[in-house]
Parts: sequence; structure tokens; C-alpha cells
Amino acid sequence: MQVQVYNLKGEVVSQIEVGDDVFGVPFNEAVVHQALVRQLANRRQGTADTKTRGEVRGSTRKLFAQKHTGRARRGDKKSPLLRGGGVAFGPHPRSYRQAMPKKMRRLALRCVLSAKVSDGEVKVVDRLELDEPKTKGILDILLSLGVGTSALIATAGTEANVVKSARNLLGVKTTPASLLNVADLLSYRTLIVTVAAVRRMEELWGQKPTQEVATSAT
Repeated sequence: MQVQVYNLKGEVVSQIEVGDDVFGVPFNEAVVHQALVRQLANRRQGTADTKTRGEVRGSTRKLFAQKHTGRARRGDKKSPLLRGGGVAFGPHPRSYRQAMPKKMRRLALRCVLSAKVSDGEVKVVDRLELDEPKTKGILDILLSLGVGTSALIATAGTEANVVKSARNLLGVKTTPASLLNVADLLSYRTLIVTVAAVRRMEELWGQKPTQEVATSAT
């Protein structure tokens, strides 16, 4: 598959060949949905906690007689029916973590990347280097590339000047290519990636060639 390569002025300078095993995979909605739900669930801390009637502070004395009062029959003041009482069926600390096979996680990532390429939401630039951290520098690059909404900028490694220049822009996030994930790819409209980052992604998530072991005939 051929994709266009832009310079920082938004001009097409060349084309590169990208692997179909990463950027040309048919979209699997079920796998992508499972990967997204898993990632969002794993972000949850699970620290919410409520006190039951056995944990709230208060007397265990029965408030009033069971009969002949004309009032409801209830026990002590820690009842969930009363203000200040315990909470019935409230949340308690737990783990929301979900497991997912590595092959399925990688497939979901390749599906989202392929969908973005087919929808024209991927901009490949030849390089992305700034001499100094400057927000206007990143803003000019985004305007030159025609990015009008949110953007995810992926580089081969951590570029300190790029990170510092983009962190004050609303709707813009930077990340190394090795840390790309399904949630970020679905949250940001345009993916801006360098040529080196594309090769890094193919190295990480592309199908490894099968090594044939030659045996000598006896």
C-alpha cells in the first residue's frame, strides 16, 4: 500500500510503501470493542467504598417498641432506611481489570490503524523535529497539514521539544509509536506520524516472516 509523505509545510514530497499486515487489515468491530472496553476498565482504580450498617457509628439499641406505637417496625439507627445509616448494596474496593490475549490486542490496534488509513485520517510526515519548544511551531504544522480538530502525534521515540510544544494545545496529544493504543486512536480524529514511527509500528505489530530451517540431506 502506498501512502503520501508530507513535509512540515503540508506539501507532498514523496510516497512510501506501508505493510498491509498493519495498515490494510479488515475492520473487526467485535475485537476493537472488546479492546476498548478492556482498556477503559483497566483504568478504573476501584477504590470507591461505602459503609454498611455494620460499619457506621451508632447505637444498636432498638429505637422504639415493636408494637403499639403506630410507627414503622425498624431496628437501630444504623438501618439503611434512615438518614445517617449504612448503605445497602453499595460499592466496595474491587478490581475491574480484564484480560485479553496479546494477539487480539494487536489485531484491534491494526484494525484501527487500517481504518484510519482508509478514511484518510493519517498524515505521514518525513520528519518532526523542532529546534526549540514552541507552541506556535506545532500549531503552524497542524494548520499546514489541514488538521482542524483533534490530533494524535506519534513519533519513533520521545521528542522532548515536540512534547513541550504540543502540551498546551487543546485536543492534541503526543506519544511514542510503541505506546499507541486503541483508546487514543479512537479519541483523536487525525493521526500524525513520522516515517520512522511508521517503520517502528511495522516492526512491533507486523507479521514476522517465517524462518525456514534448512536441513542437509543425508
